[in-house]
Amino acid sequence: MRQILVAGLALAAGLGFAAHENGALVASAAAQGKTLKIAVGGPLTGPNAAFGAQIKNGTEQAVEDINAAGGILGHTISLVYGDDVSDPKQGVSVANKFAGDGAKFVIGHFNSGVSIPASDVYAENGMLQVTPASTNPTFTERKMWNVFRTCGRDDQQGTVAGNYIAEKLTGKKIAVVHDKTTYGKGLADETKKAMNAKGVTEVLYEGVNTGEKDFSALISKIKEKGADVVYWGGLHTEGGLIVRQMRDAGVKAVLMGADGIATDEFAAVAGPGAEGTLMTFAPDPQKRPEAKAVLAKFEARKFKPESYTLYSYAAAQIVKQAAEKAGSVDPKKVAEVMHSGQAFKTVIGDIAYDKKGDITRLDYVMYTWKKQADGKITFVEN
Repeated sequence: MRQILVAGLALAAGLGFAAHENGALVASAAAQGKTLKIAVGGPLTGPNAAFGAQIKNGTEQAVEDINAAGGILGHTISLVYGDDVSDPKQGVSVANKFAGDGAKFVIGHFNSGVSIPASDVYAENGMLQVTPASTNPTFTERKMWNVFRTCGRDDQQGTVAGNYIAEKLTGKKIAVVHDKTTYGKGLADETKKAMNAKGVTEVLYEGVNTGEKDFSALISKIKEKGADVVYWGGLHTEGGLIVRQMRDAGVKAVLMGADGIATDEFAAVAGPGAEGTLMTFAPDPQKRPEAKAVLAKFEARKFKPESYTLYSYAAAQIVKQAAEKAGSVDPKKVAEVMHSGQAFKTVIGDIAYDKKGDITRLDYVMYTWKKQADGKITFVEN
């Protein structure tokens, strides 16, 4: 785990901190005299580092903008970072370190399997957590005061996917495959439940291990069952390899994934076979008028704000607005405002929460990975 307090010096080039941002944060902190520590947790290194970069960059830009506008109730935000490498045990270590550092709010983590155990640490230490990416229902189903997300839930996402399979892919043979994680299996099971309820029964249900590289045994089963569609509950790393190896084996089955493959790195791993892949994800936040000014800032930084970048930016916006409404930076008072049902203005649109900490809008549509004019394969909303 890397733990970094934002300071005026250039930090750890390997994690890509921008010196001008950190200097601005410190200068503002010195002027204000009061600081509020917000922690950023996610996979900053390892196979899911692309998603960690989205969370980090989205939060950093939001904090820079908030501090430039005067901070939160006279406090300038100081960021601390933790690299959980998508590992639940490491995530708990990161959470304890954040608590020791005196962080009051956490933006993260990426994986549901990390966010769930980490949230227990945060609750015990009076810290409020907003995840931009953890979609497993369990995260918000435990009647905890301190957990929120800016994304939707897997039961919502699974319903969209399962209904699409039943209504748009009539007569197709469906294989359901997952990576055995809290996120991947949970998502696959929700999709399976939805399509089963519509009268579609899968021809194969299989789990694989994260980090696996050779999927020849799985592909043999897919081929044997004559599957036309492979529903994938997991991330882009294994999902991309499954597609590549299916095509190498002459299997033309279409992959259908979810937000776990919502990065251009999926196509980099999968190769040309990525074209035609289906994917559930939120409506593209980059198309929202609220995001226009922020997108220009990311463009100036030469960072493409994929997937969860704007969801992380929105998390910081919500913390600011809720704190100002509460008139306090006490996480429990902020949580009360967030649970009140009021809408917060964000770069991804208006966000309101129910009593569990879930957003109240349905946030999933279908995408297809398509080749663009420049030859690049990326996801396009249907």
